[in-house]
Amino acid sequence: MAVCGVVVSFQSIRERGLRFGRVFANALKRCSPQPGHKWHLEEVFIHIRGKRHYLWRVVDQHGNVRQWALSFG
Repeated sequence: MAVCGVVVSFQSIRERGLRFGRVFANALKRCSPQPGHKWHLEEVFIHIRGKRHYLWRVVDQHGNVRQWALSFG
């Protein structure tokens, strides 16, 4: 906003976040796809900076990633 010449204080941004943040989060939660009944776990070996790591993903029947974890070691 500073590029456009509008000066906004941090307190103003904080107040807007407190006022509209929960409403926005609830709207996003309603629009998110519902998880399927069947889930499966995918395990992938990936290399980061030359070291091998494990990446686990939980994917439902529609292909939506529900959770993931990366192990170092």
